[in-house]
Amino acid sequence: MPSVCVYCASSPYIPERYLELATAVGVMLAERGWTLVSGGGSQSMMGAVARAARAGGAPTIGVIPRSLMEWEAADRDADELVVTEDMRERKGVMDARADAFLCLPGGIGTLEELMEVWTSRHLGMHDKPIAVLDPWGDFDLMRQQVQHWREMGFVHEHAMAQVAWTTTVDESAAIIAAAWATGA
Repeated sequence: MPSVCVYCASSPYIPERYLELATAVGVMLAERGWTLVSGGGSQSMMGAVARAARAGGAPTIGVIPRSLMEWEAADRDADELVVTEDMRERKGVMDARADAFLCLPGGIGTLEELMEVWTSRHLGMHDKPIAVLDPWGDFDLMRQQVQHWREMGFVHEHAMAQVAWTTTVDESAAIIAAAWATGA
């Protein structure tokens, strides 16, 4: 069963529409028979995607550093909850357990996770598909910044093609499935 690592917010101080988006992603994962790999939290978007995936029958793997077990309220309902020593180990486990990455809106942790898998794909360290689901333009300023770096010569054109930017859950799912089908 293929697995998708979903990066998203754990902050409880966000508008309801983001929780609804995460829930829709969890439903999609279950409908497609995909396993969820997440940051192992039970709050906010992270919790919403996991609960929706499980409710639809998708296996869930949560990966959380020991120091965040209480702060992010660990997803103790996960089918598998992996407790790591730190954030670096957490990301390594999440990366290793995932066949694709889907990034939803989030904070600096989400941005950092996206940038790391994007960079490592560009450098040939993995060939797993990366999709960003951005229905409301939350990533617009970041994309402008990366485009500016591209224009200044800091970012290669090849790097720009390593991420698929989407606006709907269905579009994200289709891009991931197509990449798996073609091996791209």
